[in-house]
Amino acid sequence: MENASKFLLTVALLFWSACLAAADPRFTLGDVFKLEFASDPQVSPDGEWVAYARNFMDIMNDEPRSNIWLVRTDGQKHRPLTAGDQNDALPRWSPDQKRISYISKKGKAIALMCRWLETGEVGRLARLNSVPDDVAWSPDGKYLAFSMFVPEKVEPYVEMPEKPAGAKWAASPKVIDQMIYRFDGKGYLKKGYHHIFVLPAEGGSPRQVTSGPYHHQGRLSWTPDGRSLIFSANRSKDADFEPRRSHLYEVAVADGTIKQLTNRNGPARQPTVSPDGKRIAYVGFEDKLLGYQVMQLYVMNRDGSNHRLISARFDRDVEQPIWSRDGKGLFFSFDDQGHTKIAYFPLAGKPKTLASGVGGTTLGRPYASGSFSASGTTIAFTYTTPFRPADVAVFSLENPQPKRITTLNEDLFGQKKLGQVEEFWFTSSFDRKNIHGWIVKPPDFDPKKKYPLILEIHGGPFANYGSRFSAEIQLYASAGYVVVYINPRGSTSYGQDFGNLIHHNYPGQDFDDLMSGVDAVIKKGYIDDRNLFVTGGSGGGVLSSWIVGHTDRFRAAVVCKPVINWYSFALTADAYGFFYKYWFADFPWNKPQAYLKRSPISYAGNVKTPTMILTGEQDHRTPISESEQFYQALKLRKVDTVLVRVPGASHNIARRPSQLIAKVAHVLKWFDSHRAGKDQQ
Repeated sequence: MENASKFLLTVALLFWSACLAAADPRFTLGDVFKLEFASDPQVSPDGEWVAYARNFMDIMNDEPRSNIWLVRTDGQKHRPLTAGDQNDALPRWSPDQKRISYISKKGKAIALMCRWLETGEVGRLARLNSVPDDVAWSPDGKYLAFSMFVPEKVEPYVEMPEKPAGAKWAASPKVIDQMIYRFDGKGYLKKGYHHIFVLPAEGGSPRQVTSGPYHHQGRLSWTPDGRSLIFSANRSKDADFEPRRSHLYEVAVADGTIKQLTNRNGPARQPTVSPDGKRIAYVGFEDKLLGYQVMQLYVMNRDGSNHRLISARFDRDVEQPIWSRDGKGLFFSFDDQGHTKIAYFPLAGKPKTLASGVGGTTLGRPYASGSFSASGTTIAFTYTTPFRPADVAVFSLENPQPKRITTLNEDLFGQKKLGQVEEFWFTSSFDRKNIHGWIVKPPDFDPKKKYPLILEIHGGPFANYGSRFSAEIQLYASAGYVVVYINPRGSTSYGQDFGNLIHHNYPGQDFDDLMSGVDAVIKKGYIDDRNLFVTGGSGGGVLSSWIVGHTDRFRAAVVCKPVINWYSFALTADAYGFFYKYWFADFPWNKPQAYLKRSPISYAGNVKTPTMILTGEQDHRTPISESEQFYQALKLRKVDTVLVRVPGASHNIARRPSQLIAKVAHVLKWFDSHRAGKDQQ
């Protein structure tokens, strides 16, 4: 009886604790595991349904997962097509709408699957060696095309003596002769290339239709007769040395014959064949070796003749072009002043914006993201606000007002108070240019009180923040901070000239933009100017480390995955064939001072600000050796500093839910421990 009473008391206490946790009105670290978001929404051919990937967090294995779900465009009959702790992605409708193909990955097993909607039966069409970049049904529904990595057999460089039975020798040395031999998020690369395959819709063995030492990746577009595929690739011998160059090709499915369709100095990507098969649209630009170049929309004849630049007067990046059913224009997405939008570009005329609020698939920080699809006059897209990750929303040309048809996080955020987000503009002290930013205030904000401020800086540097959900920023606000994020010069979505204000000059006057933004927020009267803090990752790590070398006004800084020394970075980063060519004017050994004067390490002697440096140990984009240089320089100067190494993390330092939580927890711990006057509060 006594044991039963203890058991009941324990259950009651656990229930009460759970109730208290559930009643917490603020967004907390543990809530990260409850987040969900939609991605890759695909409209059915008749425009009545949307299939999409529903992403969630596997708390037991600390991994993001995804299943395929289906919902009518009126929001009804929302239901799963797959279930389980695996990653199902790339849902694609068959032309007759009777089947949906998708990729399923569980552990190391990868398969191309198919669901028959009339019967609910599921079949595995093929086992795959790697996750495809794209999957596309042939117009007659008889085949599926996809691109996939094909490893090459590697002969040992040397012959070793035979080991005695049972002997345990050291692992063999790795002999590297590739130009690009490691890549962030993938580690050290296996030898091999991406190739295009076709597979009968009934399943079987995929047949490779491209060959050679070239990568064939990205969007695949069938010709209406089903005989050919249009794709983008860099098939030059110097492909690794020309990272921005690519052409469009046509490959005959029957025999693999390849025909080159474009010949340009720059990229040609995302091809899409018109409904009548007579034209091909794609995006690209003429490469001028600028750090930022706007992606433009082109249309040409099917044989590659009569190239036309459609978007010459449209100073924004054109992405994801999709032909309208009548072939008179194209739908596309673009970023404009921190907002991602969907528009329609007629072949003769000006573009018309149709919807805004695209995004919400990058949970950590408010970067541009998301996608859309179109069928007939119906368009589905990933819709976000500052208070919700991506849901599915739809609209039609007949009913242009977007309607959100899923509410994936209402169970969580319907019970939470989030920080309110305010858009603001200000002028830079450097040249009076207008600069765009956002202020996130703590829940229950009181303008009569004084709050500590966190300046959170985006990476890229050619990227943009906007009015989008951000778990990290909302968590900072929930901890009582006013958070400011800004699109300084160099940010995308404000035109090519604005982006290239930092060309061969980064970091530079974006420092003035950021400081001017902080000053503009302080003038609003609710900031405790004794408690200013700064953090940022990647390009934001560059700027936060630059800031502490140029001003002492911040109480503490957290520098995440930075570049500290451009000279060493240019020779150790994964895409080293790109950076020296586009972000600098020459090799580092030819212009060492050009690299060093733009390196935060050159100003380490000025740093007095307590600084935490936080980087993934498997980061190949901004290798942890960069962080180690800064940490050791500050230690030698006896600056208050710590180095936080995240085991197993790549440049995407918050890929796993617990890593996102740990990042925020470390930032808040460092800032809280350096707050002025905290003991008197």
